[in-house]
Amino acid sequence: MRRSTTARSLAGLAIAATVIAISACASAPEETEGGGAAAGGDYIPCAVSDLTGFKDKSFNELTFAGLTEAADELGLEPKSAESNSEDQYAGNIDGMVDQGCNLIVTVGFALATATRDAAANNPDVDFALIDSTLTDDDFNPIEADNVKPVLFDTAQAAFLAGYAAAGASKTGVVGTYGGMPFPSVTIFMDGFVDGVAHYNSVHDTEVRVIGWDKAKQDGLFVGSFDDQGQAKVLSEGLLDQGVDVLMPVAGTLFKASAEAVKERGLDGAIIGVNDDAYVSAPEYKAFYLTSVLKNLTSATKEVTMAAANGEFDNEPYVGTLENDGVGIAPLHDWESKVAPELVEELEALTADIVAGEITVDSPSAPQQ
Repeated sequence: MRRSTTARSLAGLAIAATVIAISACASAPEETEGGGAAAGGDYIPCAVSDLTGFKDKSFNELTFAGLTEAADELGLEPKSAESNSEDQYAGNIDGMVDQGCNLIVTVGFALATATRDAAANNPDVDFALIDSTLTDDDFNPIEADNVKPVLFDTAQAAFLAGYAAAGASKTGVVGTYGGMPFPSVTIFMDGFVDGVAHYNSVHDTEVRVIGWDKAKQDGLFVGSFDDQGQAKVLSEGLLDQGVDVLMPVAGTLFKASAEAVKERGLDGAIIGVNDDAYVSAPEYKAFYLTSVLKNLTSATKEVTMAAANGEFDNEPYVGTLENDGVGIAPLHDWESKVAPELVEELEALTADIVAGEITVDSPSAPQQ
């Protein structure tokens, strides 16, 4: 079920998540006529992380917070399995099935294949796949009755971040790089490029973007989401080219970028992704212009509550600016460094996107 709340301000979606790993066993689920388990104390919601684990202060942690919030409200005991390497994904999902889980939330694009295969083998278990859809082995889109994609149109929010970056830049050069070229990564980069272009159109400027070519769908990538050293190398290369506002779309690798800016003594800015970096990594708070937010916690909570109440379906959840599923964080300490009208422009742009007066597109955008 999709949320209908309209949120148009930039008050932010900063999320504080407390992660609880619970391993207690629950009784076997009671089957209902249509498959799945009856809502109530016997229902078991579960989650499997990607290789960064549930204490990453980012993607996995925010997702698991939504699962545990739903479980707390419903009086349920969740289960979880943390992955330390990619070859553990399938085994961890199977382990959750073996423990009687009724809903298994799998976190991230990297778990899509393992989720697809487990869903096919276990039609009576429901799955929520965070930030990805299903494909066959030839990467053609497919659907499964028991898999609900939980998606985010982050191009909309990244458009605002790109506009803000162009407005904050003193060198006229901004940059971005990704962890790996997944659609859930490149969608940020598409929106960022378009936001810079829109700023140039409105203000008759020529701010350049280095690190991503939207037309060619080609750019800079670390090759992983956990190589801080390579992320720092890429960041330094972008700084060498005059970049003074940088958006890393690579999980916690933004810390390497912030460290690169700090070491050079630059008045540069970093744009976080997924959560508000100002809150999750305050040691670099002086360098954050804003963050592009996915409200992973509320999305996961909503999907978990619906499934536990017998309302699971395979229709994708799509987070947008309109339903408060995506957004940008406040400018925090950087607000005093930019033109006062920039914040007003961002608020107006948000309203225009929600109203459909500005269309933000990306080949990676989820279908709505």
